[in-house]
Amino acid sequence: MHIASGTKLFGFGILTWLLPFLVSVPFYSPEGEPLYDIFLIKSVLLVFSAALGTALILIYFRGVRARYVREGALLGGVWLAINWALDVAVLLPLSGMDIGAYMGEIGLRYLMIPIIAVGIGYAAEQAVRGRG
Repeated sequence: MHIASGTKLFGFGILTWLLPFLVSVPFYSPEGEPLYDIFLIKSVLLVFSAALGTALILIYFRGVRARYVREGALLGGVWLAINWALDVAVLLPLSGMDIGAYMGEIGLRYLMIPIIAVGIGYAAEQAVRGRG
């Protein structure tokens, strides 16, 4: 991995956390109370995050020329770690959640990232091999 792709890998990973966080702010009062139905908020954020993550993965893959599944697994693992780390550093202190509740309510959802990234990598590899 060269510097440009490393910058894109980490920069896009941070965006997958930062942009949904910023989108969530208007849904909560200054005291942290939901202003709308919590399930609606979670659904909106999940759909937004999936669309954003998929778009960023596709943009990232424009620069990939080989070993697509490996790149997808690398990207998925790095972005998963970034999202978990930023949640532990920012979201857990803000919400007061313990790690168990966090994993059950939020943390496991981030597994979509490596699933989508590896799936896109696999599809790209199949297309390059003429099997897609």
